[in-house]
Formats: sequence, C-alpha cells, structure tokens
Amino acid sequence: MQFQQLQYFVAVAETRHFTRAADLVHVAQPSLSQQIKALERELGADLFLRARGNITLTDAGEALLPLARRILADADTARHEVLELVQLRSGRVRLGATPSLCTGLLPDVLRAFHDRYPGIRLLIEEGGSHDLVRELARGALDLALVVLPLPTPSPALTTVELLREDLVVVSSPEAPVPGRGRTVRISDLEGERLVMFRHGYDLRELTVAACRAEGFEPDFAVEGGEMDAVLGFVRAGLGVAVVPRMVATKSGRGLRVTPLARPGLHRTIALAHRSDVAPPRAARELQRMLLER
Repeated sequence: MQFQQLQYFVAVAETRHFTRAADLVHVAQPSLSQQIKALERELGADLFLRARGNITLTDAGEALLPLARRILADADTARHEVLELVQLRSGRVRLGATPSLCTGLLPDVLRAFHDRYPGIRLLIEEGGSHDLVRELARGALDLALVVLPLPTPSPALTTVELLREDLVVVSSPEAPVPGRGRTVRISDLEGERLVMFRHGYDLRELTVAACRAEGFEPDFAVEGGEMDAVLGFVRAGLGVAVVPRMVATKSGRGLRVTPLARPGLHRTIALAHRSDVAPPRAARELQRMLLER
C-alpha cells in the first residue's frame, strides 16, 4: 500500500468522480485509475462500485476512508513539524474552539502569540465540542478548546482544564429586567422569550437542561444563531440570552448584563489534543500560552 494510493482513494471518495479526482491531485485520470486498482488488488477488495455517472463506496471503501484520512492528516502534520524552523519562524497551528471562546478568550491570547511568532499561521475552526472532538480524532486539528464533560468521552484525547466560567443573562437595556432583583434565577426565565443558539451548541444544551431542571420548557423567540447573531438579536430587543460572562464583558455595548443567582450556571473549558500524537511544536507553544494566560 502506497501513500500516494491513499491520496488518490480519498480524492475519488470525496468527489465521487475519477476525472475530477485526477484533476484535484494533478495526475492523469488513467494513472489514477490504475493506482486505485492496484490498491484494491493489494487489499483484496473492491473499494468503489463503478456505474456510469455513479461512483459509490463499497463496505470496504467505507471502512478504509476514515483511516486513510487520518493517515494523510498525520503525514501532513509530520511534514509541517519537520519544516518548522528551530526558532518557530514558520509553521502553522490548527486550533478549534467554540464560537463563544473565539469571541471571549482567544483574541488576546492569539494576539500575544502572533506578536511573538509572526511567521506561524493560525488556522481557526469554530464548532461545537462534539464537532471539534471528531475533528481532533481524525487529525484535522492540533488543539481544541472544548466544554467539559465531553459529549462523547474519548480515551484517544487528552484534556487539561483551562478555566471555569460563570454564565450571565444579557438583555436589552430598553426591555424590563428579567426577575425582580440584582440577580436572575433560572426560574425567572419561565415565560421570558429566549434568544437561543443552534442545535449542537454547548450553551444551548446547558441552558435548556437548567430550565427543565426547574420544571419548565424554555420559550424561544429566535433560535439557530451563532454568538454574534444571538447578541445582536438581544440588542434588538427580541429576547434575553444566557451567555458566558467573558463574552458579555467584551461585547457589553448595548446590552444589560445580569448575574445568575447562586448557585448559578457555569461551564468548564478544557484544552484537548490527541493522546497518541504529540501536537506540533508551534501548537505546544500556543498550548503553553493558553495554560499560563
């Protein structure tokens, strides 16, 4: 089995077309087809069902695809690791983070990292913890900032707790204050119109679970947004939202910020990476800066 054959296999699997796959990997289509057939002979199984205008994966192809992607991702990481200069003047870091952390925690840390290592490219992927864990596992990310506990615990990942953050209620200054005092109880949100994040968003699951624990279903005015959209809808007076204190502090213009009454709501942020592969050197340096921030 050759590395190049896996590249060709993944290209065909993703494009479902031999000619387009050949264009993607910059090789003649007959050469690509020949290498795919050689790989199938080596494995003793067909990888594709070939029909005119319809290329699909066989069961063997479905089994090979995630492994091939991981091998290619690991090889790409190894190449970048070797190419990094001793003084970290080149390279890249692929960092995943939830959108709220991209708004709250990361800007200052990434600015400090960029000032120290201007030659390192920072590739940021936003997503929920479930998506980020999957991307880490397949080798598409070096590090990820995730919310604990993980949606699907994985022994293949190492996590280090980074911070425990309070959640607060944000509302429009023109709207009535939720609750009756200087703090808001979760029960005060019953009957309030909430601006809610999309499915798969950690804050959505946490807020909905807290409301249900108080015996009521939350009432959504708007749902399906990312962090910036949610804050914008709240500023417009469409409803209230539960967000991290750090985000509310940094984005507080045009918002009323009210703490939650004790015991409140909190979330634990952790830095995660694969256990079986050490992060590249530049990623390890960013990891150190995050842990020491």
